[in-house]
Amino acid sequence: MLWLRRTIFAARVLAAVLTVVAADVASAAMLSVGDTFPTWTLQDQTGKDVSSSDLAGKTYLIWFFPKAMTPGCTAEGRGLRDQYEGFKKKGVEVFGVSFDEPAANAAFVAAEAFPFRLLSDRKHTLALAVGAADSPEQPVARRISYLVGPDGKVLKVYESVTPAEHAGQVLKDI
Repeated sequence: MLWLRRTIFAARVLAAVLTVVAADVASAAMLSVGDTFPTWTLQDQTGKDVSSSDLAGKTYLIWFFPKAMTPGCTAEGRGLRDQYEGFKKKGVEVFGVSFDEPAANAAFVAAEAFPFRLLSDRKHTLALAVGAADSPEQPVARRISYLVGPDGKVLKVYESVTPAEHAGQVLKDI
């Protein structure tokens, strides 16, 4: 009888854990084209607040990257830097987002001469809202991007990003 009680208890614990995991995964769903991008305010690498309300009427690319100064993130950032004039000509602002502190992002910007701002989502709030993180404890952001239109609606979703090719792919889509 003790064996049966332990088995039932274990099954209940497993069901509770799976329910929590399913809720986390559901909250981390990617947005779709046409969805309204969530409002946000994050600090850039200088400690200045940047807000989605500051971007009303503008098109912007927001790219989530795992960690400043790592090989894939550096390749992606360099590609965006090297094609930044193309983004400017098309009226698109570029923002990188990671869980790094502003100081780490500042060092990344300085080391790579990025002409765009890097934002710190230290509480994972925006990342959780758009599917770049599954939980507040996730150590790094998922490598995804969104192109957001002047009306705040998602124009394009980049669910799978190849760092070295991302900038060209986005420019082609604009």
